[in-house]
Amino acid sequence: MDNQNNSNNNKQNLHKLVNKKNALLSFNVLVRVLKAVILFAVVAILLGGSLGLGIGMGYFASLVEGTEPPTKEELQREISDITEVSKMTYADGSMISSIKSDLIRTRVDGEHISPLLKNAVISTEDEYFEEHDGVVPKALVRALLADSVGFGGSSGGSTLTQQLVKQQLLTDETTFKRKANEILLAYRIEKYFTKDEILTTYLNVSPFGRNNKGENIAGVEEAAKGLFGKSANDLTLPQAAFIAGLPQSPIVYTPYRNTGELKSDEDLAVGMKRKDFVLFNMFREEKITKDEYEAAKAYDLKQDFLPTEAANTTTEGFLYYTVMEQAVEAIMDVNIEKAGVKREDLDELGLSQYEEQARRQIQNRGYTIESTIDPTVYNTMQEAVANYGYLLDDGYAAASVETGNVLMDNQTGKIIGFVAGRNYEINQNNHAFDTHRQVGSTIKPISVYGPAIDQGMIGSESRLANYPTKYKTGEELGNATNSGTNTFDTVRTSLEWSYNIPVYHLNEAMKEQMGDSNFSYNNYLSKMNYPAADGWAFESAPLGSVEASVYTQTNGFQALANKGVYQKGYMIEKITDNEGNVIYQHQEAPVQVYSQATATIMNDLMRSVIDSKITTPFRDVITGLNPQLAAADWIGKTGTTNDYKDAWLVVSTPSITLSSWAGYDEGNVMSPNSGIQNSTYLAHLTNAIYNVRPDLFNAEERFTLSDDVIKATVSKLTGDKIGGFTYNNIKYSVSSESVVSYFAKNGPADSQYKFGFGGSDANYQAYWSKYISGSNNSSNSGTNNNSNNTNNNNNSNDTNNSNSSDTTPSSSSSEESKEENNQENGQDNGGNQEGNIESPSGVEPENSD
Repeated sequence: MDNQNNSNNNKQNLHKLVNKKNALLSFNVLVRVLKAVILFAVVAILLGGSLGLGIGMGYFASLVEGTEPPTKEELQREISDITEVSKMTYADGSMISSIKSDLIRTRVDGEHISPLLKNAVISTEDEYFEEHDGVVPKALVRALLADSVGFGGSSGGSTLTQQLVKQQLLTDETTFKRKANEILLAYRIEKYFTKDEILTTYLNVSPFGRNNKGENIAGVEEAAKGLFGKSANDLTLPQAAFIAGLPQSPIVYTPYRNTGELKSDEDLAVGMKRKDFVLFNMFREEKITKDEYEAAKAYDLKQDFLPTEAANTTTEGFLYYTVMEQAVEAIMDVNIEKAGVKREDLDELGLSQYEEQARRQIQNRGYTIESTIDPTVYNTMQEAVANYGYLLDDGYAAASVETGNVLMDNQTGKIIGFVAGRNYEINQNNHAFDTHRQVGSTIKPISVYGPAIDQGMIGSESRLANYPTKYKTGEELGNATNSGTNTFDTVRTSLEWSYNIPVYHLNEAMKEQMGDSNFSYNNYLSKMNYPAADGWAFESAPLGSVEASVYTQTNGFQALANKGVYQKGYMIEKITDNEGNVIYQHQEAPVQVYSQATATIMNDLMRSVIDSKITTPFRDVITGLNPQLAAADWIGKTGTTNDYKDAWLVVSTPSITLSSWAGYDEGNVMSPNSGIQNSTYLAHLTNAIYNVRPDLFNAEERFTLSDDVIKATVSKLTGDKIGGFTYNNIKYSVSSESVVSYFAKNGPADSQYKFGFGGSDANYQAYWSKYISGSNNSSNSGTNNNSNNTNNNNNSNDTNNSNSSDTTPSSSSSEESKEENNQENGQDNGGNQEGNIESPSGVEPENSD
């Protein structure tokens, strides 16, 4: 029994031993597997990290590729933002003005800045400032994660050095390319300059909100003086903490409004909380003790803010501010191109940052801005508006009628002179470049007649329906002074009288034929930088319901006067730095908007507008003032808007284009004679310019038709080819006087019953009934059945009476000329009725618009 028990114990012990060995073996295997996995993971991480680092370095290199590392001297100049007075000049190099900065700045050495202020800025903006080499990698990674995937919080990754780069060298635009350049430049700055030099520069160039005069201030010295009336070296702890908190959002945290008034307690509280945050950071970084922290936090800082004072304001004129804005745009383009981004891809914030950067450069870099403005011409234009601006006034409102004028060189787009308003001291609105008003009928050659000719739809003598018409909405559409002429008017006549109904029909036909409801804008106006607007696709667009500036309209007519080639109008020829290096140079970028044939045909048509003197007395007035000037080849177009709220006239010679808009800023109604008044004023302005620079007008040169214009002989009745046609199985032979019509392509269509654009069946029947007579020898009842309208002598007189104008758009009536139409009975010809159509013996009826 004992032996049996011993045997069982031995078996059990052996089993335990085996299990123990198996467990040990399993553990050893597990350990080895884990070691292998860990080793593999480490290797993978190392390899992945190396690969990621390699990819990251490669990507970083690609982002900064092409960036020329600046020298120490270049960096010194750029980051220090040493204020050097810039200037703007006329085209001849004479001075317009020095450029004033809107930032009040007083520079100060580092030794004259309170250590409290330095510590406050470091503790709040860059706690590792004394340790890093320009960039804190972990902060940068955290910021990148936050920007790209929303992970990592909202804290920024920029050191003081990087902030200095953003302020002085780049922008706040959030692209990886800009960030990469920022990092590169930050390392470069740290290499060349000491920490104190970097910090001092940052404190001297950063914006600090407003002072007690409402002026924008930069630099800690001006901040200390403008807020507390003391030097930056004499600030107390709470004062230093408040100023140190301002750069993050200067306008939000500043204690003053733009008037210099102290903000309300509620608005001040935002800046005070920021001050307390700075104090806490100083305490956390052991720059101040707990007692100092609590005492500074409890201090009533409001009592230290200076009371409001009146600012020393200086007023510049239209020329200064216009040249300045044009220069800012030019420098923006340079900086955007350098950054490798596209203007159209930037949002409003990005554009504003580039604008701020460009303005700062111009104000502080010692640039010379060379404008295209002729000093003699510009000053003469200002004298002319002062002497003759009264011609615009009509007494319909308390204010003066304002005006905007632009004189542009046709071949280059160069702006030689302008008038932005009657009196800058009274009204600072820039009516030449900034004010946008409905363009009225001046848009007709640009947006409808020009494109239709360009597409081969019409020639100069093609016919357009001018019968009473309604919009698709059912609203009545009329001409300026009548509801229609009850005929098909020629393109030339329609333009001379500035009729609305014919151009409406043509525009609708063009949109349908081209399969694009916004055809004109998409293919023509957009190429000339007209502002995008839904209104270009509206039915009323050809009547000028969309708004544009005088500058834009001038540029559109420049393209027609320049054989269809658009040259974007410009005022800045060149910008150089204080060493003569060219920062910006205007480059021509011509765009062939209209074919040369189209442009020269339109010029011929617009010559008729001026010569006919129907809608403008410009030629008569200019002839009375200066016969030599009147001998120039003048072309142009007028325009008015509903209730005479706007009056336009744009005229050109082969060398220049000169525009005039007149109206009240508030959109008040003007006199029905406003078009005459505007034309008279523009004639006096033109004569004044001619007297000092007659060479600009090139009075001997003439607009001529280009060699590729198709000069076709057409029927005076239809504008189509002379000949017969068949309509409703009735064959007509047409005997008509002929006229030469100009086409850009295709030439005239074959003779046809429905020859024009627009018009109903009833309109065509009414039109042809004047010229067709015949007898029905069968049951045929075609439209030539005019037995009721035919007298025994087979002729009749058709007289239409409607309002007409003598020489001006404001005249109310004159009798329309009579048309005498000889009608003959048709003859039976092989079962088809044949009618004979003869041309009128008198002048066609024309009505006022």
